[in-house]
Amino acid sequence: MVNDFHFLHKTLDQKNEKFEGFHKSTPQIYLVEDDAVLGKIIKKYLEKKLLAEIHYFDNPSECLMALDQKKKKEDEQGERLPFCLITDISFDQGGADGLLLVDLLKEKGHDFVSIVMTGFASIETAITATKKGVFHYLTKPFELEVLFELAQKALKKIGYDLGFFESTVKAEPSKSFMGSAFKIEEPREEDMFYGMIGRSKLMKNVFERIKKVASSDSTVLVTGPSGTGKELVSNALHLLSTRNAGPKISVNCGAIPSELLESELFGHVKGAFTGAISSRKGRFELANQGTIFLDEIGDMPLLLQVKLLRVLQNREIERVGSTETTPIDVRIITATHRDLDKAVLDGNFREDLYYRLNVIPIKIPALHERKEDIPLLISYFLSRFVSADGRNRLEFDSDALELLMTYDWPGNVRELENLIERLVILRGGSLIKASDLPAKFFKHAPHQVSRYESLISLPENGVDLRQTLSDIEDSLIQQALDKTRGNKNQASKLLNMNRTTLIEKMKKKGLIQLN
Repeated sequence: MVNDFHFLHKTLDQKNEKFEGFHKSTPQIYLVEDDAVLGKIIKKYLEKKLLAEIHYFDNPSECLMALDQKKKKEDEQGERLPFCLITDISFDQGGADGLLLVDLLKEKGHDFVSIVMTGFASIETAITATKKGVFHYLTKPFELEVLFELAQKALKKIGYDLGFFESTVKAEPSKSFMGSAFKIEEPREEDMFYGMIGRSKLMKNVFERIKKVASSDSTVLVTGPSGTGKELVSNALHLLSTRNAGPKISVNCGAIPSELLESELFGHVKGAFTGAISSRKGRFELANQGTIFLDEIGDMPLLLQVKLLRVLQNREIERVGSTETTPIDVRIITATHRDLDKAVLDGNFREDLYYRLNVIPIKIPALHERKEDIPLLISYFLSRFVSADGRNRLEFDSDALELLMTYDWPGNVRELENLIERLVILRGGSLIKASDLPAKFFKHAPHQVSRYESLISLPENGVDLRQTLSDIEDSLIQQALDKTRGNKNQASKLLNMNRTTLIEKMKKKGLIQLN
């Protein structure tokens, strides 16, 4: 397969050897990449290396519209400037892909050369790209230096004079695609919104939605993974509402035992149950004229869901042990990390209650979906935990920052906050290196792949790939068994495989004697 890709790349290079006269204007590059982190890295890098004008888009549709407007203006002026298109092939939002964009631009008569990128390499896709006449097919992850050299060649092909740039801009040492392109950056005023921080498009959309719905009394359902800041959203909704002079009461429905939750929410009268020595107001009554925030609403027992539905419908509550109703005037905000659609289908959440709660949904993105906000959050948490005199100040080297940027953050913003606090306490006053981070950060690190690239050098006469991989597998299994003194359960954990799978492999390879 490697040879096939090499042949295809060589074919593309041979197709594009010739180019005509030179343009003296600034090189034009149109970049389409929906991964905002990678897109901004590429944009900054190529702007610096090529001194080119980079037009960045996160989807093909917007790029196509911008290029159509460019062509229309140029046709009116009677002068056409060619451009280089650098585009991903697949996009999370669906719709047009990078190869379709190439086709559409050709149909519309645009003068350009294209480089396509993909994280899911296949021979079929490479062949398709070749047939469409793309200049080069680039598989992720790649080194920025490689993309720079390809962009140089592509711009030369369409006639840009890069002699000036080549003589004044020296090539930097090759780096991994994340490299040190990101730096910790203090959030600006416009990046901060009622305790939330974000410069990404996803978070800006959340901020705008909060502003739009805060003034109404409609019920809001806030969804998103744990640790994303759902309570901060509820605080913002309350503070921006006309009820901000009233109380804001929060209840974690998942933290209170089900037998006590009803009393906590609706209150009780004296003698209602054992231990009820006096009457007590519930959280709904305490929140009157204000806002009540029901966190982890997905954990509420089904029997209590019926009573909550009645409260939403009638706007009155009934204390435990009482037959009298009390009218309430509250705005209800709920939140959950659970998939309520699935919970409804599974019979764990009432459908009628779900529709009552989901009047205005607000979805908070996971941290891995807005990685461009990580440097801002790191700076913010450092400012919180570092002492006023700066003695326990932290700095991060490029490798450590790369790991922070590429980690999946299953615990989201809360996990990042806890990490920064721990590092300030334990490593304050030092430079944080990759080795100072917890082991879990190395599990999916992109540069881990490169560690294996130098383990085996391909001989001139080639190798038997199947036998070589089998030998490597034998060696790793034997090493795992040696380290665990033959304990197959522990060895399977070291190899990240099922114990029965390990035993089957050992039998097949003759690494254990059959009884």
